[in-house]
Amino acid sequence: MMTISSRAATAAFASLLLFASPVLAQTPAAKSDSAAPAATEKKAEKPRSAASIECSKQADAKDIHGKERHKFMSQCKKEAKDAAAKPKS
Repeated sequence: MMTISSRAATAAFASLLLFASPVLAQTPAAKSDSAAPAATEKKAEKPRSAASIECSKQADAKDIHGKERHKFMSQCKKEAKDAAAKPKS
């Protein structure tokens, strides 16, 4: 038969394990060195070109999505680049 003090000690130990286990399971925080700013710079979007915006509007007008949109955008931007490279006579 357990005494009151041994029951209290058991309950305290069990609650300690219950509340401490999530803290112990956490991974350590990342160090704030030069790697952290590089990750945020990668996520920064590049400014879109006028050709890209125009091609996107054309794809929206044609209601193109998914792989077809990707192919259309690539071809459209390539054509716009070629047209800009050719001298106007």
